[in-house]
Amino acid sequence: MFKLTSLNLNGIRSAATKGVEAWLERHAPDCICVQEIKAQMPDLAGKFEVLAGMRGHFHLAEKKGYSGVGIYTRHEPSAVIAGYGSEEFDAEGRYLEARFDTPRRKFSVISCYFPSGSSGPERQEAKYRFLAEFYPVLHRLKAEREFVLCGDVNVAHQEIDLKNWKSNQKNSGFLPEERAWVSKVIDELQLVDVYRRLKPDTTGEAYTWWSNRGQAYAKNVGWRLDYHLATPSLATAARTAAIYKDVKFSDHAPLTVDYDFEI
Repeated sequence: MFKLTSLNLNGIRSAATKGVEAWLERHAPDCICVQEIKAQMPDLAGKFEVLAGMRGHFHLAEKKGYSGVGIYTRHEPSAVIAGYGSEEFDAEGRYLEARFDTPRRKFSVISCYFPSGSSGPERQEAKYRFLAEFYPVLHRLKAEREFVLCGDVNVAHQEIDLKNWKSNQKNSGFLPEERAWVSKVIDELQLVDVYRRLKPDTTGEAYTWWSNRGQAYAKNVGWRLDYHLATPSLATAARTAAIYKDVKFSDHAPLTVDYDFEI
């Protein structure tokens, strides 16, 4: 069984003070994809290159204290690719691909942090540019290899994916164009939303992010923003999915899927 976790850390140093490493030692995933590291290499050196016995690989933003993704794994990748070839978004540290290829198969784990558009129209336009650029990247990858993309997609796909869907229809994260992009990835590209394949009807227990305002966490006024998006044959190997709302390392909850798959 291959146990794969995704977690937006909202700062690796902050998450560390809240016990993320001890939890990972108990939880014991084979691999964890992390987003929003919010650190540079000197900040990671001697502290965060290894986490709970897993070696880390990183794609960090040029801007200090911003974005950044990583993959911690117990298995040595055959290759690690930082960035997907975007002049604009590779500078923001949003894409890291760890390849675990063998003579018989090509397989990748991807950690990805999609832009948020909630800070205003300028960032929303950047989010749309990212989505437009990123779809062909996924299309090309799917033609070449099996993969699972883990990450903070910053989009709630369906009405059951957030508490207050009616009042959020004009807000970033639930805009029609964003939701249509996720639908296109699922319907046309035929990537599988693994959590929804295993749990097609859950609502409140599906949320992975809560605003820090208005007691959203206490009242479970949440959004499902974190995903495993997998190629079809890999998705069929998914056996269980769990969201760990009761552990609080950031404003996101960890999402773990067990795949009946040997890396």
